[in-house]
Amino acid sequence: MQRMASSEHNEKLRILIVPFFATSHIGPHTDLAVRLAAARPGAVEPTMAVTPANAPVVRSALERHGASAAVRIATYPFPAVGGLPAGVENLSSAGADGWRIDAAAIDEALTRPAQEALIRELSPDVVLTDVHFFWNSVIARELGVPCVTFSVIGPFSTLAMDHLHDTVDGYSGCHEVIVPRLPGPEIRIPRTELPEFLRSQETNDGFEPPFAAMRRCFGLAFNTFFELERQYCELYPWPGKRAYFLGPLSLPLPPAGATAGESPCIRWLGLMPRCSVVYVCFGTYAPISADQLRELALGLEASEKPFLWALRATGGRRRRGGMSAWGRGGCSSEGGPHRPRYWPIRPWGRS
Repeated sequence: MQRMASSEHNEKLRILIVPFFATSHIGPHTDLAVRLAAARPGAVEPTMAVTPANAPVVRSALERHGASAAVRIATYPFPAVGGLPAGVENLSSAGADGWRIDAAAIDEALTRPAQEALIRELSPDVVLTDVHFFWNSVIARELGVPCVTFSVIGPFSTLAMDHLHDTVDGYSGCHEVIVPRLPGPEIRIPRTELPEFLRSQETNDGFEPPFAAMRRCFGLAFNTFFELERQYCELYPWPGKRAYFLGPLSLPLPPAGATAGESPCIRWLGLMPRCSVVYVCFGTYAPISADQLRELALGLEASEKPFLWALRATGGRRRRGGMSAWGRGGCSSEGGPHRPRYWPIRPWGRS
């Protein structure tokens, strides 16, 4: 493999980007690489560092952007993980074994050696790493280059987890947890619904390295919609840290043959009074059964509030103005041909 530091490229800013093993992370990282290359054509050279089975995910995203020549791809071996078949290197293909990929991603002994070998071989000017790979800030410091930690989940979620992480020993016996030090209304979460690593001090200790890495890296980058998260963005930067608010990244491209103009979803939102629509999205780490989907939909409908619900493409059909049938049950409600009460949309991405 040609070294990034070769004389041919030593006038360029060489950025090595290392995303987590999930399409919902690879997408925003790739989109950022495309934007960096487009911002300074010929002056910035982004390289996506992924495992072999994830390289096609990057190539597909680059082709959609028409940026295959602007962003490079470098591969490193996926760690040997017991229980995972060869070639399963992404949450979307792991199914019920997704936890094995999660565990491998934060296992320094498993994942660091291959990543470190690639980083040292390519010798970039900047390392931009996903939050999972906390050791990359140490490697970058040893190489004398800045390391920026990139969170694809945005400032609000990152702050909430960080603040809960700092106070886990104070609520480990509580039934309900109050998220501390956040502006706005008080946020209460049943302890049983917290991520497993935030439920007790014992499990929390294992996740200390990623939080510590965020504090020692050069800066923090977030995929966000600034106008939606302004009050949380304003809590950054942490002392001595730069903060970069990017995005929204990895927005879906218009389908082939789509005509120019405002989407039906945007037109529907335009009919709603300000601050009246509830947005619902559970992300890629919340698998929901058909029965749960139905109950959630019925509960949202019973609230009599208009809502916008981001759903996975699989498992159901889109239908304008109402919900389609899901699983064994279903619910459907129309608020009239011109004023539907709610609008299910295609997913934010694929895990």
